[in-house]
Amino acid sequence: MFQNDLLKGKRILVTGGGSGLGRAMAEKFLELGADIDICGRRKQVLDETAGQLMQEHGGTVRTYQLDIRDAEAVDAMVEEIFRGQPLTGLVNNAAGNFVSRTEDISPRGFDAIANIVAHGTFYVTQAVGKRWIAGGHPGSVVSIITTWVKNGSPFTVPSAMSKSAVYAMTMSLAAEWGRYGIRLNAIGPGLIPTEGMSKRLYPGEDPAVVSARQNPMGRVGTLEELQNLSTFLISDACPWLNGEGIMMDGADHLGTGGNFYALREWDDAQWKAARDLIRNQDSRDRDRRD
Repeated sequence: MFQNDLLKGKRILVTGGGSGLGRAMAEKFLELGADIDICGRRKQVLDETAGQLMQEHGGTVRTYQLDIRDAEAVDAMVEEIFRGQPLTGLVNNAAGNFVSRTEDISPRGFDAIANIVAHGTFYVTQAVGKRWIAGGHPGSVVSIITTWVKNGSPFTVPSAMSKSAVYAMTMSLAAEWGRYGIRLNAIGPGLIPTEGMSKRLYPGEDPAVVSARQNPMGRVGTLEELQNLSTFLISDACPWLNGEGIMMDGADHLGTGGNFYALREWDDAQWKAARDLIRNQDSRDRDRRD
């Protein structure tokens, strides 16, 4: 649906760009002519993604291994990027989440989500934005939020709180930085199955089946749909669109709340089984990284 080379001359940073939604968006931007930077915690995954994308589409994909919870590391990465061609776009995609009864969440568990989603997203956005302002560069920021910023989400309270903070940042900085030609918008995707989402939010279940039962349109979303919407927002197609949060979920949040309310029916044994599945998967992930 987009003309070739729509993003030619653009340079876009995608956080959490090595896999899942981040990888899909980075791939579309690269296909349309942009130079891409991706960052994340797993160097091997980033490098493999970069190699595959450049082999398939050409262009340039640079990788940066870091934890966005580390403000100094974030600033150093952004400084290195701006020493070359300055960024024209930023996609705040890196996140974390899991299902849990809120009374069972430890302070460490809450911080694990809030420090990535709320703090890390701010660190990256500020590091990029202040350089745009200092250099007189316009820019476009797209942040991945959730539909839960509209109506909350039981059993994912750390994520609901943190994503709401990102939405508030989007609206606030759109008003503050608009005079510099800097735009900030956000996308709240519904269920688009990825490995990370499936194992931590629907342990032991097929999220596509769950969504098909309740979604007004009877299906999950697709990566292509997210690619198209994020491309429109990161591009110059509508430069007056600023400070908006677009919910892309087939009207699920309008029809059903779009959250995990049904989990109120789980008993102690089901919650224990879910925790065990998540912990076992996390352990296998750590083993692969090591």
